[in-house]
Amino acid sequence: MTRVALLLSLLLVTSLQTNAKDLPDTGVSGVYEVIVGVDEAASSVAYFAEFGFRVVAEASLSAAEANLLYGVDSGASVFRLQNGDVDAHGLLRIIEWDSPLGPGVGFAPPETVGVRMAVMRTQDIVRLADIFSDLREKSGKPYLLAGPVYDDLYNATEGNPTIKNRRVGVREMGVYGQDFNHVFFQRYGYTIPGYGTITDNSPLRTSEFTHHDFFVSGNLDEVTAYYSDVLGFKSEGVTVIDGEWQPGPKAVFQMGPGRSHWYRGFVSPNNICGKLKFFSVEGLHQVDDRSHRQRPGELGITLHSVWTPNLSMIHDLARAEDIEVTEIRENEFGEQSFLIRGPDGATWQVIGRDKAKKPATVEFDLVPVAH
Repeated sequence: MTRVALLLSLLLVTSLQTNAKDLPDTGVSGVYEVIVGVDEAASSVAYFAEFGFRVVAEASLSAAEANLLYGVDSGASVFRLQNGDVDAHGLLRIIEWDSPLGPGVGFAPPETVGVRMAVMRTQDIVRLADIFSDLREKSGKPYLLAGPVYDDLYNATEGNPTIKNRRVGVREMGVYGQDFNHVFFQRYGYTIPGYGTITDNSPLRTSEFTHHDFFVSGNLDEVTAYYSDVLGFKSEGVTVIDGEWQPGPKAVFQMGPGRSHWYRGFVSPNNICGKLKFFSVEGLHQVDDRSHRQRPGELGITLHSVWTPNLSMIHDLARAEDIEVTEIRENEFGEQSFLIRGPDGATWQVIGRDKAKKPATVEFDLVPVAH
C-alpha cells in the first residue's frame, strides 16, 4: 500500500469511528445539482458549455407554478445541464427568473456567510488561471482569482523530489464572480476513478462538479446535523479548525495571518463524489453575513438538489426533526419533489428518482499515476 493510500485508509477508519449513530438508509447519491438563478440564461448556458456542460432538459414555470414550488411569484425558464454521461451527481440547473427577488449574495469575499462554491477537476489549471485573468482585465465583470496554489494534502511526496521522484498532491484555485463561484483542482501523481470525469467534449478540460463548499453561520455540529439525520450523509469526522497555516485554505479563501474557521465534511454512503464541505467562523472572527439573500428567486447559487428512491422517507424524517419542508409536488421537470430549508441557511430540493443511468462509484480507490 502506498503512503497516500495508507493515510486515506486511516482517514476513512476515523470517519467510520465518528459515525456511531446509525444513518437512515435514504439512498441519497451525493449532491445532484447546483442550482443558479440568472436574469439571462442564454449566456450562462454558453458559458458552462465551455466547461463541458450541455442542456439535457428544459422547462418553464408560470408565476403561479413557481410560487407553489419555490415561493417565488415570478415566471421562469429552467435548464438542466450535464457534463458527459455522469448523471448520479454533479449536474447544473439554471433558472432564468422573469422578476428576480434580488441580486443574491453577489460578488463577495470568500468567507462571507452565504457564499457557495462549486468544485470541479481540471487537466490544466494554469490555462484556467490565464483565461480568468483575461476576463478580469477585459470583461468588465468582477472576478477574484485566489491561487493557483500547490498542496501535498496527505504528505504523500516521499523523500526529496527529483526528475524521477516527483511530488504528489493537488494544485487548486478559487474564482469568485458575481453569480457563480468556482473552485478548480488538478491532481499530480494520483487519480481517483469516478471522482471528476473529464471528457473530450469539455473545451476547458473540466469535469462535473465533484463537491460543494458552503460558508454558514452557527455551530457546525448543530446546524449541519440534519445532513446525517435527515438526508443520510455520513460525516467525514469531527468538526475541526483549519486556517492560514494550510496552503490550500490560505490561498483559496484569501485568509490573512491568524485567520481560521471551523470545518466539517459529509459524503454519501452511495457515492464517493457529490461531497459537502461546510465552513463557519462562529466565535472566531467577524464576517459579512449575506445569508438573508440565500433564498430561491435570488440570483447566483441559491439552491442545491439531491435525488433519492425514498422520497417520502426523507420527508417524514425532516418533519420528525422539525426541519422546514414544503409539500411533495411535481417540479418543473415532472419529478416528485419537495424543498428543505435547513438551520444552516441552505435550501435543498429533494427529488424522487429510482436510479442513475450511470451508477455512481462507491469504492474509494486512490491510483498512483506517472505524471
